[in-house]
Amino acid sequence: MSFSPRVFLSPFLGIALALAGCDSGPDQSSQANSAGHSAPTASTGKANQQVLEQRPFDDHSDFANARRGLIAEDPELVTEHRGGGEVWNMPDYDFVDAEGENAPASVNPSLWRQAALNNIHGLFKVTEGLYQIRGYDLANMSIIETDTGWILVDPLTARETASKAFLFAREHLGEKPVRAIIFTHSHIDHFGGVRGVLQHLSDAEKANLRIIAPAGFEDEATSENIIAGPAMTRRAMFMYGKRLRRDDRGHVGTGLGKGPAFGTLGFAAPTDVISETGTELIVDGVPLVFQMVSGSEAPSEFTFYLPERKAFCGAELVSRNLHNLYTLRGAKVRDARIWSGYIDEARRRFAEAEVYFASHHWPLWGRDNIQDFLLKQRDTYKFIHDQSVRMMNQGATPREIAENLQLPAALNEEFHNQGYYGTVSHNAKAVYQSYLGWFTANPSELNPLPEAESAKRYVAMMGGADKILDQARQDFEAASDMSATEGRDTYRWLGELLNHLVFADPDNNEAKALLADVYDQLGYQAESAPWRDFYLTGAYELRHGSPEEGIKPAMMREVLLHTPVSLFFDSMAVRLNADDAEGEAMTIKITFTDLQESYLLTLQNSVLHNRLTDADTPADATLMLTRPMFVDLLVGNAGLKELLFSDDIRFEGSKLDLLGFFSMLDKPEGRFNVVTP
Repeated sequence: MSFSPRVFLSPFLGIALALAGCDSGPDQSSQANSAGHSAPTASTGKANQQVLEQRPFDDHSDFANARRGLIAEDPELVTEHRGGGEVWNMPDYDFVDAEGENAPASVNPSLWRQAALNNIHGLFKVTEGLYQIRGYDLANMSIIETDTGWILVDPLTARETASKAFLFAREHLGEKPVRAIIFTHSHIDHFGGVRGVLQHLSDAEKANLRIIAPAGFEDEATSENIIAGPAMTRRAMFMYGKRLRRDDRGHVGTGLGKGPAFGTLGFAAPTDVISETGTELIVDGVPLVFQMVSGSEAPSEFTFYLPERKAFCGAELVSRNLHNLYTLRGAKVRDARIWSGYIDEARRRFAEAEVYFASHHWPLWGRDNIQDFLLKQRDTYKFIHDQSVRMMNQGATPREIAENLQLPAALNEEFHNQGYYGTVSHNAKAVYQSYLGWFTANPSELNPLPEAESAKRYVAMMGGADKILDQARQDFEAASDMSATEGRDTYRWLGELLNHLVFADPDNNEAKALLADVYDQLGYQAESAPWRDFYLTGAYELRHGSPEEGIKPAMMREVLLHTPVSLFFDSMAVRLNADDAEGEAMTIKITFTDLQESYLLTLQNSVLHNRLTDADTPADATLMLTRPMFVDLLVGNAGLKELLFSDDIRFEGSKLDLLGFFSMLDKPEGRFNVVTP
């Protein structure tokens, strides 16, 4: 997934009351920082204080494991963007206590602890012949020593961060040839930085380089987000807190790491494709045993085992948090039952493992520790699946399931399977969705009014905006003195109520301001980093409006150059404005001169179809150009009018038909409203 450049750091602003030895935060929601985020209320302080009683916060073994084997670190870790600005800035997060203690009242202490662990960065020795670079990007890059060189695992998200991490490893481990690169799965934070490594390799290294990936990797890696990309990337701005400052009332991390690296994304095609569990490869003298786990965290994924080192790479099948069955930025639902089964298979197949390492977070050592970790990860996903289905079969709705489902004590006594990224709540809803979809069988949900229209009717029936606002303000003030549970539920209700008011009257600044204060409190209490970022971004946009520009698709250019061209036409079909196309009928042929392929686009009935065709197929207009030029057209690096009158392309037929056709396609900017209509 692509993201826009960095979010600038504000100094550590606002009133941050430490929870240690205190039962509440300041009851002064008007004391906003310069970004507008209000102070935590007393009931928010109580709610966060209670978290300290729920888990063994005096257990610092995770911190010991996260620091174990440190070879070197860069305390001033800042990575510059090739085009100017910054891609990555670890010092932005220096406001987080190094030991994860003394959480301010505006951050859930459990999330604060996870943020502190994810702050630990540098080059680490995991075991003999195995190293990791952590904290240079959202994901980890692992290094396996071979007979004559290195195997790199998951070369990060961006060219800039991967280059810096790779050179840092060379500086401290010595310069060795790279014999292979492993892509464990098809998400871009595990392959998008590959060009940052390749740029430092000799021609001989690149000529003999093996790139090992799971079956389906190329299609999945290059097609993700093509169809629904504008909506997904806009929602990702919320999920990853793109517009939030890095401070105690803003973004503290993603739970899975610190945040996405907003740099130059790349791609390299695999030379070795793994399709079956049990496949064994020997790479420059190092045996590798693979397990296919596609359909768990990613549609194309494997784990692998190093039998000589008794080291298990869990990829993203398991992490030091509960993962997403449904990703809040938008994605297809993942199957918790299959996911749990894969973890159980890994636990049995690689039962001799003495070391666990993965694509995110820190390693784990000791056979018994690893087995216990895998068992509890396995059972967490299975519990969520089985109990959600049980309640579903008793007639419970997604909201009811999410409200009542809680992990049993045996699965809720440690930190590694907690909801820092995914949550029991929204994962339970995902299980429901995967089986039954959006409809709860209640007839009232078959054909409800759109949100803004129903909101107007709610507001009118409740006596109008002023009455609602007065009551909501009283309830908000009263919530500060409530118990933690009562206060949280009041904020949840006020969020729902005031959202109706804002959608009925989007120019009501008092309603937006109060709803923003409510979202602040819900964000401060959230253990899940994406929940926190969604709430706080919602508050930010209620105060400051939607962004002036969305995420630039040009960041994906290099990946798009490897995307099957048929997908481009599928994406064009979903951009067709049906009203503009009403009554129009035409055929457009696009010939890629470098691929020797032609596609016929047929417009009729306000629907666009495409198919591979012969070069001599007649059409109303024909455009002949290279795939890179077509990609530049799609991502906005080149305009159609300029191309039509340039020497770089050829055309046949009517230029007016071509211009008319492209004018019917929406140009989504990825900056649509979310918290207002």
